[in-house]
Amino acid sequence: MDQKVSAPRAGSAPLIDPFQRAISYLRVSVTDRCDFRCVYCMSENMTFLPKAQLLTLEELDTMCSTFIGMGVEKLRITGGEPLVRKGIMTFFDAMTRHLDSGALRELTLTTNGSQLEKFAPDLAAAGVRRINVSLDTLDDTKFAQITRWGRLPQVIRGIDAAQKAGLRVKINVVALKGFNEDELFSLTQWCATRDMDLTFIEVMPMGDIGNEDRLDQYWPLRDLRARLAERFTLTDLAERSGGPARYVRLEETGQKIGFITPLTHNFCESCNRVRLTCTGELYMCLGQEDMADLRAPLRANPGDTAALEEAIRAAIRLKPKGHDFDYSRQVVDGKMSRHMSHTGG
Repeated sequence: MDQKVSAPRAGSAPLIDPFQRAISYLRVSVTDRCDFRCVYCMSENMTFLPKAQLLTLEELDTMCSTFIGMGVEKLRITGGEPLVRKGIMTFFDAMTRHLDSGALRELTLTTNGSQLEKFAPDLAAAGVRRINVSLDTLDDTKFAQITRWGRLPQVIRGIDAAQKAGLRVKINVVALKGFNEDELFSLTQWCATRDMDLTFIEVMPMGDIGNEDRLDQYWPLRDLRARLAERFTLTDLAERSGGPARYVRLEETGQKIGFITPLTHNFCESCNRVRLTCTGELYMCLGQEDMADLRAPLRANPGDTAALEEAIRAAIRLKPKGHDFDYSRQVVDGKMSRHMSHTGG
């Protein structure tokens, strides 16, 4: 990246939504492309966006720097798979200046782990301190089945490389009925042995994924938690990481377990985050279709972020109180038409 864009006017008023929630957490999808085709995320034969529609790395810098100047303190980079974006390390390196200035408290990413063996040392050098790795099974055959294109040994080598580079790794597991129920305790023990925290996520109704039926996939985390409690002593923790997870400590292992439950428990009351897509669309809520186009004001006013700032403020004024995900009536109410890879989870 040739140009380093500074954060906009110092002292900009913080972003406060209509429900008095301060927006301090931005999730940014840098690409809709991925080298896996996970069955709950996308169809096998995806049509990806043309390059001209994507924000350039320089535009991503400007966009993120503008949000940081307006009070965003945590930046999570997502995809698709963010590390398949060509030249992505130049973007991470550019964001380092905001860590150095203290404006940005945390720069992190969510990854499938496939490229970590290559990029882990560079990510650590750029100031990334912890990452989330999506991993739903420790069985080679099942891993190939759930990801369609993925290979488990490659991901394990990536996790090894991340830990060697000093990155704190948290494993994200999508809870899938009939698929990884039988690995609940083996996954938990594996993470404990490697000193990795673990978060379970309920499958969410995002996009057309072909022949997969999410009602068949849906494993309520209240049931998963009850099974954990049969073997471990669970202590509820008050701490939050800035995201939607609620945490417990397993007293027997000392590890932290998170639960992200958009379907059985609405976590919206403390929502402090918005999501920016790789095309510059800002989604104020993962479970709503409303979005704001930030690419247009960005490209219409190169070098001047005033119009972009106003567009961001206008969007935040429309942030809803909560979402509508619901499986209780045996239909996928609140289903989003876009794929998870479009908004990055």
